[in-house]
Amino acid sequence: MGKRTVKHLAVMFAVIMISLMGTYVGLAIYYHNAFTYGTWINGVYCTGKSIREVNEELVKDFTYEGLTIYDRDGNVYVIPAEDISYRFDFAKALEVYQKQQNAWMWIDSILHGHMAELTPVVSYDPEKFEACFAALPFCQEKTPDEQRKVEIVKTSQGYELINERTQVLNLEEARAAILAAVEESKPEVSLLDAGCYHDLELTEQMQETLALWGQLDAFLQCGIVYQMGEEQIPIDASVISDWIALDETGGFRLDEYGQFQIREDAIKEFIEQLAAEYDTVGGSRQFRATSGELVTVEGGVYGNQIDQKTEVAYLTEAFQARRQEIHKPAYLQEAWQQGKEDIGSTYIEVDMGEQKMYYYVNGVLKIDTPIVTGNISRRMGTPSGVNYVYLKQKNRVLRGRDYASPVDFWMPVKGNIGIHDAAWRNQFGGEIYQTNGSHGCINTPREAMEQLYDMAEVGTPVVMFY
Repeated sequence: MGKRTVKHLAVMFAVIMISLMGTYVGLAIYYHNAFTYGTWINGVYCTGKSIREVNEELVKDFTYEGLTIYDRDGNVYVIPAEDISYRFDFAKALEVYQKQQNAWMWIDSILHGHMAELTPVVSYDPEKFEACFAALPFCQEKTPDEQRKVEIVKTSQGYELINERTQVLNLEEARAAILAAVEESKPEVSLLDAGCYHDLELTEQMQETLALWGQLDAFLQCGIVYQMGEEQIPIDASVISDWIALDETGGFRLDEYGQFQIREDAIKEFIEQLAAEYDTVGGSRQFRATSGELVTVEGGVYGNQIDQKTEVAYLTEAFQARRQEIHKPAYLQEAWQQGKEDIGSTYIEVDMGEQKMYYYVNGVLKIDTPIVTGNISRRMGTPSGVNYVYLKQKNRVLRGRDYASPVDFWMPVKGNIGIHDAAWRNQFGGEIYQTNGSHGCINTPREAMEQLYDMAEVGTPVVMFY
């Protein structure tokens, strides 16, 4: 290679190097007042842009509507941004970030981009903030710590512990947490998570109250549940609280071992109340008749009657033994179904006003027949009430002071009043009962009576009404 060629190549290399150096220096000078290559801030591409340009874009995209505050109980409060004259600007944060960049090292950005998340500099009106904070409900309802108490109170649900000294909100800490969240433009803050709740010291008397509550709470726990038909009646704190014996001052009466005592006759009174509510014999019932009318039927011999003496003995022993069980009470008389709705869906309906009898099985009508009931004009009207079939007989002679009537099928429902066939009649229904009715029984066509006799069981409810 000749000298001229070498010289020529050297000149070309020098020119290239000077050009590259010039370009490098030129870009370094360019980036001195702008963000370097590959800079992204809060999702905005900032390469070559000035602080003012980037700030305008960030402010445009940034929104802050205010702070949502959650307290320990999940209550929600809001401080709107406009109520405290909230303002924000990224200029200072951008200036600090730009100074951290080395314009002479812009080439490094080609290989390693710069991504940053900046928070704006926030300003607000301190007086307005203090007014908004003071207006928050938990600031308005603040009880002085020395007035916070620990006590046992009686409510409709039983005895409850009121402890106002646990998880007490520290207002200064709450203010600091809320202020910090506003200054950091956070959308929400939980005072519980921020550690603003603390337990207060307890006096000796308060500690004694807590110990008494622990004992009382254990005493109020009971796993006995009365099964009253479809309904369950738990022996819970609301019930047992009424059993506890109190002294003359209203305090708890404890025995020599420091245990709670039950009032004399408390369990007996509970069983009496249970019976008053769920005994149905002779009571008043609302009944939806086949006609569609809702009728009130009173009296009769059908229903449930709790054996109170047996239940008092059971509950006394079961409560003392702390049994955990579902209990069906003992009955002196037991209907087909227990509970307040004891008729069920299988029953005989005797509509004496319409002079019709119906028999339903599981809610399905099986028999629909005219009848003749007691003679109204002779004051032998068949009585209303909810009764039941207590016997079934065939080929019976029904006797009275002035009659002896043989029947093929006899189903008594209350005393000597029953349902039977009446071969001596050739007509049923209408107004026959008013002047030519029975002695009180329910006269039924033989065919219908035979069907009823075969289908109905002893114990079937018989709903009788006018």
